[in-house]
Amino acid sequence: MQRLIIVRTVCTVRRQCKTERSVPRVGREPPYDGPTVVVYGASGHTGSFVVDELWRRGIVPIASGRDAGKLEARGLAGRGIAVAEASIDDAGSMRRAFARAAVVVNCAGPFLDTADAVIGAAIEVGAHYVDVTAEQASVQATFNQYDDVARQAGLTVVPAMGFFGGLADLLASAGSRDLDVIEQMDIAVFLDSWYPTAGTRRTGARNTAPRMVVANGRLSPIADPPPKRKWSFPAPVGDVDVTGVPLSEVPVIARHLQPVNMMTYLNDDSLRDLADPNTPPPTAVDRLGRSAQSFVIDLHITCGSLERRAVASGRDIYAITAPLVAEATQQLLRRRSPAGVLAPGEHLSAVATLDALAHDYSGVQWTVTP
Repeated sequence: MQRLIIVRTVCTVRRQCKTERSVPRVGREPPYDGPTVVVYGASGHTGSFVVDELWRRGIVPIASGRDAGKLEARGLAGRGIAVAEASIDDAGSMRRAFARAAVVVNCAGPFLDTADAVIGAAIEVGAHYVDVTAEQASVQATFNQYDDVARQAGLTVVPAMGFFGGLADLLASAGSRDLDVIEQMDIAVFLDSWYPTAGTRRTGARNTAPRMVVANGRLSPIADPPPKRKWSFPAPVGDVDVTGVPLSEVPVIARHLQPVNMMTYLNDDSLRDLADPNTPPPTAVDRLGRSAQSFVIDLHITCGSLERRAVASGRDIYAITAPLVAEATQQLLRRRSPAGVLAPGEHLSAVATLDALAHDYSGVQWTVTP
């Protein structure tokens, strides 16, 4: 049945949101004495950032994964972080690893292979769930398979809480919070380089599902070949060639903001980096392990005569995932979200979370105009 869409011709503007980078705060918070958080995939690149960020906030997680040796090699015991080996092929090992968890964070991709097993085990032990997938098919499967299950269990499941998915959804939510209908939403992501992790390469090889956009209010396959265009990013980036590459931001934004039409683009230079098998993995350039990579998310919203722009910029798409996950996890520990499968922008206050990132060491800068 075709979904009826009513487009408003007048869109109100309440206020402009703007935050600036503040003095970084990187010291550890006071020790946390509360429910346990398990990070699955903790030995991976993103998982390591998430473990470190939770620990920095005073939450001592349990580090879990398929290879206890890799976890122990990180020297986690010196910080009081326990290790729990678990495999998606052994449901009993997952239940044992998650037995004390209030929240399970899944950083182990490809999520088409891991999400179902990890969500199932988390719900079985009574834990909330967060993941960082960029895979559209994984997000859709989570919405379709676990919304009712999570509601009945009184638990919250939040997929796609990483850079791809979560940050774009929060920016879109902040930019459209006073709009009833979004006629058109276009998102362009600029990366000054993309040195992919081994996990990113594995996921790219595994993820052969058709990419989806939103057309006339429905998730629909992107055109083949995907659209190409010139995108004018804010200075100092300027005009850049981009190609349509929709990722997990599309299903999560479509879930709750319901744009009539939506497209996502990535700059061509970053896609060439990703496609080149000789491109090395990211290299740390600071004591937090971050690379020098910079990013810009540029989001355009059209509603009637209103044209609105929301922009977020920062550093290292893998590292920025950690504070996003930590914000989502702390919200779950406070039990402030309804049960079911929620998009990041449904689970968190978009403006408050973006402000928190701007005032933390991550130093994300963001604006919404007009």
